[in-house]
Amino acid sequence: MKKHLLSIFLITLALNSPSISCANTLAHDTSDPLYMQPISSILSKSTLTYWDHILRAGQSLSYGFNDRLSVGINIHYQHDFNGHEDGFAATDIGGAYRMATPSDNNSGIISDVLFGFKFGGSTEVRTPYYADSTYYAGLRFGRQWAGMTLSGTIKSSWIFDKERGMAFLDFIPEAYFRISPDWRFGTGLTIRVATNQDQYTGESYNQEWLHFKLIRQFGRTQYSGHMDYEFESDDIQIGGQINILF
Repeated sequence: MKKHLLSIFLITLALNSPSISCANTLAHDTSDPLYMQPISSILSKSTLTYWDHILRAGQSLSYGFNDRLSVGINIHYQHDFNGHEDGFAATDIGGAYRMATPSDNNSGIISDVLFGFKFGGSTEVRTPYYADSTYYAGLRFGRQWAGMTLSGTIKSSWIFDKERGMAFLDFIPEAYFRISPDWRFGTGLTIRVATNQDQYTGESYNQEWLHFKLIRQFGRTQYSGHMDYEFESDDIQIGGQINILF
């Protein structure tokens, strides 16, 4: 009960936080949850994350076809210092299409359609481990101001398996603050609900993550650090990310 109350409190705090004025433009703020790449731009995201004796490195590249559509690919490799969960995670190919921009409506609401496909990867690092391929689609919406962005994402993932097929439903509210021309701070939640649990192990795939990140802007490059906490397992992740916009 306490964790649900904490989640509600954080969402309420984010939604009622005042906008912080900032002179910097949104054009290069690639960590903004509603960011959309400019035409013909390439965005590189390099990540490094550590949790529970596991170190994971990731790389993604995405391309902006126009001011409404971007498509990208990402892959991760992890090393388990205390076990055998080593290998490449599934390759993720996906994109985002902007259905509505602030100029398309009087409310200033932005909305995007998300879509993608994950395939392959080592069975030691898949979630769940037997899933060879996963399809996903979702809706992202929110609003940007000079000093802050509020957004929410609803995403469904489907695993097709004759015996253990399932679906995930993710709800992700986020609040992102431009606290100065060169500094940003973000917080959010990921609430995942699975349609069933593993029929052999009884393992539940439900998750509730709390996220924090701090970002430093240098021109078209952003350096960020993050910490994430999962309520069900008490897992804590820490890591960093470098975004470069070409």
